[in-house]
Amino acid sequence: MMQERSEFSSKIGFVLAAAGSAVGLGNIWRFPYLAAKYGGGLFVLIYIFFITTFGYAIMTSEIAIGRKTRLSPIGAYAALDKRFKFIGVIAVLVAALIVPYYSVIGGWIIKYLVTFASGGHLAAAKDDFFVGFITSPLEPVLWQIVFVLLAAFVVFKGIKDGIEKVNKVLMPVLIALSLGIGIYAMTLPGALDGLKYYLIPDFSRFSMEGVLAAMGQMFYSLSLAMGIMITYGSYLSRKDDIKKSVKQIEVFDSGVAMLAGFMIVPAVFAFSGGSAEALSAGPGLMFITLPKVFGSMALSSLVGSAFFLMVLFAAITSGISLMEVVVSTLCDKYRISRNKSVAVTTIFTILMGVPSSLGNGIWSHITIFDLAILDFFDFVTNAVLMPVGALFMCIFIGYILKTDEIAEEANESSTIQTKRFYTVMVRYVAPVFIIAVLLSSVLATFGIIKW
Repeated sequence: MMQERSEFSSKIGFVLAAAGSAVGLGNIWRFPYLAAKYGGGLFVLIYIFFITTFGYAIMTSEIAIGRKTRLSPIGAYAALDKRFKFIGVIAVLVAALIVPYYSVIGGWIIKYLVTFASGGHLAAAKDDFFVGFITSPLEPVLWQIVFVLLAAFVVFKGIKDGIEKVNKVLMPVLIALSLGIGIYAMTLPGALDGLKYYLIPDFSRFSMEGVLAAMGQMFYSLSLAMGIMITYGSYLSRKDDIKKSVKQIEVFDSGVAMLAGFMIVPAVFAFSGGSAEALSAGPGLMFITLPKVFGSMALSSLVGSAFFLMVLFAAITSGISLMEVVVSTLCDKYRISRNKSVAVTTIFTILMGVPSSLGNGIWSHITIFDLAILDFFDFVTNAVLMPVGALFMCIFIGYILKTDEIAEEANESSTIQTKRFYTVMVRYVAPVFIIAVLLSSVLATFGIIKW
């Protein structure tokens, strides 16, 4: 028997939960290194332009679809038009494929947190520490399971007592930790030069590669086309203002991303003297470069522990939202209890995460299209399925529903009237940029174009 749909108890509960989903690993390490790579403040300006234009329109659409239908993604699209149910299937598939490998990375974070908290900062700073850990046949899997169980426990508790309560605690603590580490990083010798590098736009480094990187970061950072905002929107009260909520979510999201830059770029700059290699270390920045930075600091165990605790909070809030998409879909589609749905999702996530974990070690010889297993799932979800799902959503809303139905839902309880802007973004602007992101990501992955 289908249970009455839960709701967030307050608007701030919804905003913090949605912001917690948006604030994930993409904000903590991906945003700072992309900003450092593509002109510092210039990248920040481009990113802010994208999130306040078509990023705003897409997020508004997803939340409005969820609240209007009161259903998870598959049921939501089916309720609007059965022919477009497949868009919801894509969204749920994205969440179901991301959460296992995301949990693997979440396990890595817990490992580093435990290492720094137990005084192992010198070991973590060694060149071979990270590789030795992820190539182990058992330890990464165990930490992955710990991460999954932490997220599953919160989802099991439900919307008000689990997701909302946890985000109300973790998000303020995450921001406080970010501020504290950022202020400490500013005191390091040479850090101010790094801050200038990060904040002052370098227009001589403008490139289409940087523009496309900012667009890709927007999708990843705002949790778009993953079914998350539709699912969370389905728990939103009809009296809450969607447009104001979206703006607040984007402020939280971009604010934490900026704070991450204040923490990381000045610290790495001070450590490396502005080395281009260190500043553009990419994914290795968090697990290889930063432990070296922390290891060279006074209070290295404390600072490193605080940093990885903050990153764990960001990862957990995102992992919770990804699991909730799958759990909500199972509850809606198969009319099973939330407890059973959480159990099924937890087992699925653990089993699906094992290949991504072992793909760095004993299964490293297994590749798909010359990509390691984790990298393959990351490519399929972020470079292919997310842009494809977002493109079809824009086509559906812009040309089938004619934007009126969703715009009216978004305008309900809102004093902000932006229907014309919204229509232009969804029908004309967003599809062009989404196609650009899709093509560039696929072509770059297979080496057809080189940036």
